[in-house]
Amino acid sequence: MYTLIDHLGYTVWATTKLSQILEKADDSLLRRPIPSSFPSIEKTILHIWDAEIAWLKRLHGISITEWPSKNFAGDKQALLAGWLQSGAEFKEYMETQGPEYLQKQIDYRNTAGKPFSNTVEEIIYHVVNHGTFHRGQIVTMLRAGGWAERPENEILTSTDLITYLRETRP
Repeated sequence: MYTLIDHLGYTVWATTKLSQILEKADDSLLRRPIPSSFPSIEKTILHIWDAEIAWLKRLHGISITEWPSKNFAGDKQALLAGWLQSGAEFKEYMETQGPEYLQKQIDYRNTAGKPFSNTVEEIIYHVVNHGTFHRGQIVTMLRAGGWAERPENEILTSTDLITYLRETRP
């Protein structure tokens, strides 16, 4: 049976695949202005990373008041490592929780201080969907930058959920 833990595993898998491409890319490509929801690939990654950290903190009862990446000054390796780590930590945390935890109501405040309440299950679905959406934007930005169509980047052929299932299921 496919579970939310599997869905978080998919997130880690897809982020890893995309990170492998970005490791090969010239550092300037990550900062190059390419129109999307965010002005560059780097800013898009920081947004995904921020969201994963913020939601994991909320699951721990901590509401953040500013985005973790506000003062990020690391290089490409630090960016990709942090992004990979946040997804892995989210999955690892959820693996330590029982199935009843999914229905737990989480009260939190957004960065503006406005109160909200959602179940853990709703939060997990949001985190996975949010990451999928923005990873798709990164792929589009890579294509717009001429990087994704290079033969050595065939890894970018698919980061779809069905591809993950095909590759990870016996």
